Amino acid sequence: MTSRITHPDGYVFAKRHCLSISDFNRVEIDTLLELGLHYCAPQAQRCDHLKGALLVNLFFENSTRTQNSFEVAAKRLGADVVNMAVGSSSVAKGETLLDTAATLNAMRPDVLVVRHNASGAPALLSQKVSCSVINAGDGVHEHPTQAFLDALTLKRTLGDISGLRIAICGDILHSRVARSNIILMGLLGAEVRLIGPPTLLPADADRWGAEVFHDMSEGLRGCDVVMMLRLQLERMQGALVPSKREYFHFYGLDRAKLDLASPGALVMHPGPMNRGVEISSDVADDPDISLITKQVETGVAMRMAIIDALYAARQNGEAAHV
Repeated sequence: MTSRITHPDGYVFAKRHCLSISDFNRVEIDTLLELGLHYCAPQAQRCDHLKGALLVNLFFENSTRTQNSFEVAAKRLGADVVNMAVGSSSVAKGETLLDTAATLNAMRPDVLVVRHNASGAPALLSQKVSCSVINAGDGVHEHPTQAFLDALTLKRTLGDISGLRIAICGDILHSRVARSNIILMGLLGAEVRLIGPPTLLPADADRWGAEVFHDMSEGLRGCDVVMMLRLQLERMQGALVPSKREYFHFYGLDRAKLDLASPGALVMHPGPMNRGVEISSDVADDPDISLITKQVETGVAMRMAIIDALYAARQNGEAAHV
């Protein structure tokens, strides 16, 4: 690991990829969060730790916020960045994912950031390329860097996540963010609740290690953090909700529902938000309770930490084999 973060017992971070929260143990998670805190400091956000390195953004799904966050993070570390335009690339002409991997590998990138609509695509690519691979969201599987930045946002705000009661609300069925957060927040000692209509909760949600509620009023009681999720209409086949207006009435976060949570409860949303569908504007824009803008800010620092840690582990591993 780099000298920017130390850990007891001479621990060295050795992970090469960031594909799933389940791939990390508690020490590795704490190490990444501490490095994320380091990069939250303004003086730490301009450095050359990745000078001469190449990061490639390979996004098969549209993204503005996540792709730009990775680009800014990599550039602040001194890396060169290439954003692959998948829509106009050979992929659009029928090239397979494995052929794309071979082409990318020939470019010798150091880090490959992948978003794909198929669950497991980043993991498959990690087996076919020699660089580090970061999962920026795969199908309805996981979005590990979003969970890390959410955890870092709470750590910066509250100091400790252990013992928090966190409600994840809305479209759980289609949310890779929810899946990653359930695992990570649980590992960090939080109690996680899932709240949503039966049509938007997976059939096996009760086996995910979180308590399941269909009633917003009941589920929010005693919660310290309320994490709202986007209603992913583009992934839905058939009418899973009667109407946006009715959805907001029962499952959208407004002042009245938030008052049922613990006093001082904080609000999060991974974005992009559908105002008036998942959350009211007066809640989303209230700086005293909303962490939404802070999530975006913290996201750059957390992704700097993940990129830096994976790159350093890869460099250390290659040096060890020289």
